[in-house]
Amino acid sequence: MHELVLRLPESLVESVSEALVDELDALSVSVADADAGTAEEQALFGEPGMPPPKDGWQRSDLTALFADEAQATEAATLVLAQDWAADGVVTLQALRAVPDEDWVRLTQSQFAPVEITPSFWIVPSWHEAPAAAQQVIRLDPGLAFGTGTHPTTRMCLRWTARQAAALAPGWTRVLDYGCGSGILAIGAALHGAQRIDAVDIDEAAVTATQANAQANGVTLNAGLPDACGGAYPLVLANILATPLKLLAPLLAGHVAPGGH
Repeated sequence: MHELVLRLPESLVESVSEALVDELDALSVSVADADAGTAEEQALFGEPGMPPPKDGWQRSDLTALFADEAQATEAATLVLAQDWAADGVVTLQALRAVPDEDWVRLTQSQFAPVEITPSFWIVPSWHEAPAAAQQVIRLDPGLAFGTGTHPTTRMCLRWTARQAAALAPGWTRVLDYGCGSGILAIGAALHGAQRIDAVDIDEAAVTATQANAQANGVTLNAGLPDACGGAYPLVLANILATPLKLLAPLLAGHVAPGGH
C-alpha cells in the first residue's frame, strides 16, 4: 500500500477526490485541515440548524490510498500536470509506503474495559471482565456512536446505576433517544428498566443496538424515531449539544409526570 498526500484549496477537494477514486483507482480518499493544530485551524460543523459543511478547508490535505507505488506515482503525476494545479495551487506533500498493520489487533488495543462504577463496567468482547464487575455491558466499537469512553456516556450510565436502587421499580417505560450503539438502553435494562424504546435517525445505529442488545441478553425495541410515543418515566438522550437543544421540547414532552 502507498499513500499520496496532496495540498489543495477547498474549491478543488470534491473534483480531485472524485478523479482519484473514479479515474485513478484510489482505494480511499480522506480530507483533513492542513492547518490543524495551529492558530489557523478551522472547524467544520454539520449539526441541525447550522449551515451544511463545506467539502474541505481553505487549505486541505487530501490523502489517497493506492494498492502500489506505481499507481500512487502515476496519480500524482497526472494531477500535478493539470493546468488548474499549476503555480503551486496543488502541491505534493508526501508519497510513501504504508506499513503493514494488524488493524484488528491495533483497533482492539485502543479499547480497554471502562469503569462506570466499581461494580459496573463496559468490557469489549476480547477482554476478561474485571473481578469486581457485577454488572457488565459487552460492547465492541462499531459504526454507531457509544463505546462508553466519552465522558457524557459514562455520566449517563453512572446516573442510571446509582439511581436504580431507588428508581428502577418506576422505570416501567424507558426512552433512549439517539441511541447510537444502544449502550444507555442496555445499561437501563441491566438495572431493572422495562419496555425500553431505543430510537435513532441512523439505521446503522438501530442495527447496532439490536445486535448489542442480543449480545447482552436484554430485550428492547430498537427503531427509527417514529417507533417511540407517549410518556416515559425515564428519558435518556446523549447526543450533540445543538440537536439536543433543538429537540428539548420534544424530549420533555415524552417525560411522564414525576419522571426524569
